[in-house]
Amino acid sequence: MSLDKSKNRIAKKSKMGFQGYPKISIVYYGKTANFADEVMIEFVSEEGADIQTERFTSKIDVREDEIIQSALVKMIERADAKTVVQANSVLILS
Repeated sequence: MSLDKSKNRIAKKSKMGFQGYPKISIVYYGKTANFADEVMIEFVSEEGADIQTERFTSKIDVREDEIIQSALVKMIERADAKTVVQANSVLILS
């Protein structure tokens, strides 16, 4: 799947707001606000359930990594996530 298509599918799902569970949250981390070298995905199957996490890192910006963005889309589809929450900025790791 192309990078633009993956990013658009994630953005479209996240703009829908809370639609129920299962829910996936996507948070980007980096050393600066302009470069994310890590992404963390949190999966919650139902309200009050334990949070399952997965992390991916890359030498390039993970937001521009076609393989990682495609993997995020696949995780959303396989989990049949009703809600997707995506951070709009990069959280800075110190």
